[in-house]
Amino acid sequence: MPVINVAWQFIQDNWMNAIMWIIGGVLIYLAIKKDMEPTLLLPIGFGAILVNLPGSTIADPGGIIDLLYNAGIANEFFPLVLFIGIGAMIDFGPVLTDPKLMLFGAAAQFGIFFTLSMATLCGFSPTEAASIAIIGAADGPTSIVVANHLGISANNPGLFGAIVVAAYSYMALVPIVQRPVIKLITTKKERLIRMEYHQKDVSKTTRILFPIAITAVVGFVAPGGLPLIGFLMFGNLIRECGVLNSLSETAQKVLANLITIFLGISIAKTMKAESFLQAQTLIVLGLGLVAFIFDTVGGVFFAKFINLFAKKKVNPMIGAAGISAFPMSARVVHKMGQEEDNQNFLLMHAIGANVSGQIASVVAGGLILSIFSAFLS
Repeated sequence: MPVINVAWQFIQDNWMNAIMWIIGGVLIYLAIKKDMEPTLLLPIGFGAILVNLPGSTIADPGGIIDLLYNAGIANEFFPLVLFIGIGAMIDFGPVLTDPKLMLFGAAAQFGIFFTLSMATLCGFSPTEAASIAIIGAADGPTSIVVANHLGISANNPGLFGAIVVAAYSYMALVPIVQRPVIKLITTKKERLIRMEYHQKDVSKTTRILFPIAITAVVGFVAPGGLPLIGFLMFGNLIRECGVLNSLSETAQKVLANLITIFLGISIAKTMKAESFLQAQTLIVLGLGLVAFIFDTVGGVFFAKFINLFAKKKVNPMIGAAGISAFPMSARVVHKMGQEEDNQNFLLMHAIGANVSGQIASVVAGGLILSIFSAFLS
C-alpha cells in the first residue's frame, strides 16, 4: 500500500534521527519526572529533538542555535559566565572552618587521571583523551571549556557533544551512581562513624580574602584554569563583599538560570544524528561513568587512609563528597549517613568537601590545559 511504503521509506531515511528523538525524550523524562538537573537536561533533550527533525536547519550556519553556539560556547562565554553564578551560590564557610576538607576535594579528582589513561588505551588522541577525562571533574562548564580549548568542538563536534552530554547527565545521576559505589567500598561500621561539627565564626575579612588568594594561587599553579577559577571566585567575592547583595541574588538566580538554559539548548548543535551516533559516543559515556566511579573511590579510600593515623576518625563517605557535583554529592552522603544513624549529621562536613571539589576540579582542568595545550601545535 502506498501509505505503508511512504512510512517505511520515512523510517529508512530517518531512523538515526528517531534514535536522537528517543535520547532527547529520555533526557526530558529525567528532567521532569525524576527532577534530575531539569534546567540542564530539559533544554538539552528538547534541543536534541529540535535539530534532528526532518528538514530542520535551526543548527545550520545562520540558524538560531548555530548563532547561540558560536556566541556562547565556541568562545566559552556561557560556561565562564555561569561560573559567576555558581560562585555566588557557594558558601566556603565549612572549608574555612575545617581547611583539611580541601584534601578530600583533591583526592576525589583521581578519576580524571585514571580515565585519562583508559581513554588513551581506547585509542583516543592525547587531546581527545584529556577532554574525555575531564568528565570526571563532575563539572559541566569545566568540561566545555577544556574540550573547546583543546579543539574538540571544532575538530570533532560529535565527540564534543558526547562529552558535554555525559558530563551533565552524570552530574544529574550522582545519587544513582554514587550510592551503590559508596556502599560497596565501605562497611556499616565505617558509615556509622559520627563526626562532630564545631561551628566557628569566620571573619568577613577572611571570607573576602579567600577568593582573591585562591585565584592568585591557581594562577601560579595552573594558569590554564585561571579564567574558570577567576570567574568562580569573582562570583563568590560578589556574595561575600556585603555591598552587592542585589547583584549576588541576580547572579545566583536570574543569571545562572538564564545562562544554563541558553547553554543547554546551544549544545544541541553538536547532537545531530550523523555526528553524535557513533561508536565513540558509547565509549565516551562508558568512560564518563568510569571517571565518576573512580572519583568516588579515590575520595573514599583517601578518607580510609587518613583513618589509619587519625585519632578522630573520619566517616569515609565524606571523601565521596569531594567531587565537584555541588550540592548533589553532599546531599547523597548526608542522606546515607542519616539512613544508618538518624543522629549522624554529616551535611556540613560533606558540603565542605563538596565545595573543595569545585575548586579542585577547576585546578585539575587548568593542569590538563597547561599540559595538553602543547599538543595543539
